[in-house]
Amino acid sequence: MPSTRDIRRRIRSVKNTAQITKAMQMVASSKMRKAQVAALAGRPYAELMNNMLAQVSGNSGDFAHPLMEQREGKKRAVLLVSTDKGLCGALNSNLAREAARFDKDTTVYVCAGKKGAQFVSRTRRQLAAEFTYKDAPLFAEARAISRFVQEMFLKGEVDTVDVLYTNFISTLNQKPEVQPLLPIGEIKGLQSGVTGEESSIALEKSAVEYLFEPGADAVLGSLLPHYLNFQVYQFLLEAKASEHSSRMVAMKNATDNAKQLIKDLTLEYNKLRQANITKELLEITTAQMALG
Repeated sequence: MPSTRDIRRRIRSVKNTAQITKAMQMVASSKMRKAQVAALAGRPYAELMNNMLAQVSGNSGDFAHPLMEQREGKKRAVLLVSTDKGLCGALNSNLAREAARFDKDTTVYVCAGKKGAQFVSRTRRQLAAEFTYKDAPLFAEARAISRFVQEMFLKGEVDTVDVLYTNFISTLNQKPEVQPLLPIGEIKGLQSGVTGEESSIALEKSAVEYLFEPGADAVLGSLLPHYLNFQVYQFLLEAKASEHSSRMVAMKNATDNAKQLIKDLTLEYNKLRQANITKELLEITTAQMALG
């Protein structure tokens, strides 16, 4: 049975842990708000860009581009967007579970985030490259990642490229999703709600005819790489908003559990101390009766 000194020492240790988790909760809460604003702010731009690309592609006739080439091969690249740090609940575990479903022999991984690269190395899968990105992702970071996977596709090293990331739905709900990136298929519009859930809709060609200079093919050919760059950038924003939200919830749960543990230990300490006092009183009373 533990002594009162052991219980006091454990209470002090749990209090220190609670202070750390509370501080991490406050930091994650501050970063979460900024990340959520950035993720939500990027969705209207993505929707407008998709609409514009759909109008251009509708007026380009039989347009062909290397990034739109459909291939019969089975070689696949997966862009795995994870986190650099842990302590964010089951976010990375859910991503790893989804990543493990891809065929080990025909899939090569491009990781954005250290946790994803560690999973690929631990499971002895093929790792083509590892990238890092900041708490506030920069477009230059997304462009570097996008260019790397585009080069892999254009060189014929892979036949398809998918993105596995955590979609931010709400503070309490983040969902791992797989989105196709290459080859570029039908460009669809996005309907984004304030809760973060997105639905794709088919874009109809406008009745208004546009004139393009130097031509619809040239305009679309120059816009497609930028379209992919921004898609990857939006994936990074969604993943970062999900990370901070998940970490804030995890640290809040840890703080609440620490407080409850402190209450239980304090109750146990008081019971043990009262038992010791009662035992000492009984010993004194017994000794006095023996002398009297």
